[in-house]
Amino acid sequence: MSRATYRVRVEKDVPTPMCDGTVLRADVYRPQGGSAFPVLLLRTPYGKGIPPRLDQSEALAACGYIVVIQDVRGRYASDGEFDPHQSETGGESDVADGHDTVEWAAGLPGASGAVGTFGVSYMAQTQWTLALARPPHLRAMFAGGHGPDSRLTWPGIFTRDRQLQWLLCTMVPDMRRRLGLPGPQTVEEAQALWDRVDRGKWLWFTPMQDFPPEVLGGFQKHWRRWLTTLNTNFLRFDGRFAEVDVPIYHFTGWYDRIWGAIEYFRGMASQGRTEATRRSQKLIVGPWSHGLEFPRRVGILDFGPEAELSSIDLLCRWFDYWLKGIDTGVMQEPPVRLFVMGDNRWRYEKQWPPKGVVYTNYYCHSGGQANTPHGDGRLTPLPPAEEPPDRFIYDPRDPVMSLHPPSAQPAPVDLRPHDYRRDILVYQTPPLEHDVEVVGPLTFRLHAASSALDTDWTVRVVDVYPDGLPVNVSYGILRGRYRDSWETPTPLEPARPYEYVISMVPTGISFKAGHRIRVDVSSSDFPNYDRNHNTGLNYWEDSTFVTARQTVFHDAARPSHIVLPIAPR
Repeated sequence: MSRATYRVRVEKDVPTPMCDGTVLRADVYRPQGGSAFPVLLLRTPYGKGIPPRLDQSEALAACGYIVVIQDVRGRYASDGEFDPHQSETGGESDVADGHDTVEWAAGLPGASGAVGTFGVSYMAQTQWTLALARPPHLRAMFAGGHGPDSRLTWPGIFTRDRQLQWLLCTMVPDMRRRLGLPGPQTVEEAQALWDRVDRGKWLWFTPMQDFPPEVLGGFQKHWRRWLTTLNTNFLRFDGRFAEVDVPIYHFTGWYDRIWGAIEYFRGMASQGRTEATRRSQKLIVGPWSHGLEFPRRVGILDFGPEAELSSIDLLCRWFDYWLKGIDTGVMQEPPVRLFVMGDNRWRYEKQWPPKGVVYTNYYCHSGGQANTPHGDGRLTPLPPAEEPPDRFIYDPRDPVMSLHPPSAQPAPVDLRPHDYRRDILVYQTPPLEHDVEVVGPLTFRLHAASSALDTDWTVRVVDVYPDGLPVNVSYGILRGRYRDSWETPTPLEPARPYEYVISMVPTGISFKAGHRIRVDVSSSDFPNYDRNHNTGLNYWEDSTFVTARQTVFHDAARPSHIVLPIAPR
C-alpha cells in the first residue's frame, strides 16, 4: 500500500527520566510536517547509533512515526547499572523502566499518544518485560527472536560460540569503557580481535569458571551466575501470559536458534489477559535465521522471491492498523503464516501446530553399521524387530563441529565435510517416491546407553538432495543428566539403557520426491553447544576429558525413532 513519505529530523541523547530518578537517553527520529504521529519504541543494550538501527529508524520515521531508540539502563548513554537479562533484579527494574519510557514517549511533542514497540532478540526481551506493566499508552508490539523459556535455546548447555561472541564482542566493550578498564572499547575493535585471535583460543578454554577477568571486562559476577544457572528458566516468562494485554505480531525463522516466538504466540493466543487480546495475536515463520531481516537467501540456499519480505512493510502494516486506525487487511488474514521450504511458498493456518498434521513415527534400522552416510542405517515408518545396536566413540577432544557460519547463527549448510566421521550414526530413507510435507514440532525418542556418568545426545534432521548434497533442517540436543528433570539432574548409570526424549527445533519443509529424509545421531555439536566432558562433573569447573562408548538401540523393545508432523497430501 502507498503511504506518505516524510523528511526526518533526529534529536540525539534526549533524556528520559525514570521513576527512581535515573536518567536514560534516547535518540528521537521525527517526521517533518503533519502532527500527532504515533510513537514506535525500541529499547536496546547494543547502542542506539549502530547502522542497522539508524536505517530502520529513518525508514519508519519517513512512514509517519516518531521513532524512539533508547539505551537501556547502564548501557552507552544511559545512567544506572546494567543487569543482563535482569537476572539480579528478577526483571522488575526493566519492567519499571519500560513502563516509564512508554508513558514518557506518549507525551512527546507531536505524539498522538499511541505507542508501539518493536525489536528482535534482546530488544524483544525489553518489550516483554514492559508489557507485564501494561502501560496505558501501549497499543501493539512486534517481537521475535526470543522465547519465554531460556532452556529452549540454552538446554542446560552453554552455547559457546555464539554466547562468547555475544558477550566479548557486544556486551563487554561498553562495560570496559564505563569502568575505565583496558582492552577493546568498541564493538568493532572487539569483533576484529575475536576474528583475528580470540575465537580460536576461547572456544577451547577450560574450565570456563577460570576465564581471565580482564577478558570479561567487568562481567565476572554475571559470568559465574550465567554458567551455573543454564538449567533454570532465567527468562521467567512462562506462565505470565495472562498478565499481558496487547496485540502482538510474533516473528521467527526455521533457522532462528532463538525460535521461542512460536511459544510466545501459543501462550498469548491461549492465555492472554482478555479474549480480544487472544484474538489479536499473529505469527509469521519464514526460512530465515536470527534477526529483523527477512532475505530470500539464507546460508547456501535461495528460497525464492516469496521468501524475501521487507521488515519495514511488515512493521508499518501492523502498526498502521493498531496505531493509526488504517485497515491494512492484516487482521482479516488467518493468525498464522508459515513458509514451506522446498515448495518455497507461504501457507496460512488458524493455529500452531497446524491442524490436521499427522504425527508419524520414522524408525531407525541397521545391521549395526550405521556409522557415516555410507553405512547401513535406514529410516522407515516400519517398527524394528530384532536388530543389533549401533555403536560409536565420543571423544570430547575431537567433537563433531557445527559447520555454522562465522556469525554463529544457524543457517543451511553443506554437511558433507562430516561424511567420514564414524562418531555420527546416519539413518536415511530411500529416495522419496512423492513429496513429504513436514510442518510443526519434531521429537526424537532415543534409546541409548553410555559408558560415561554423563554425556550428550544430539540429533539432526537432514534433507539429502538427489545429487547427494546433505542440508541441515532441524536439530536438538539433550544432556544426559537432565533426562528426567531440569531441577534435579542425576548422573547416568554406565552401560544402562535409557530412553531420551529430545525436543527439536520446529520446521516447515516439503521433502521433495527424489530426496531422502535423514537423521544423524551423535554426541556433540561444537561449538554450537559446549562439549560434555563425560565425567559427570559440572562443565564450568571441569578440565578433564573422558572418552565415552555410546550404544544406540533400535529393536522391538527399544525402538529409537523420530516423530514427524506430516501434513496430509
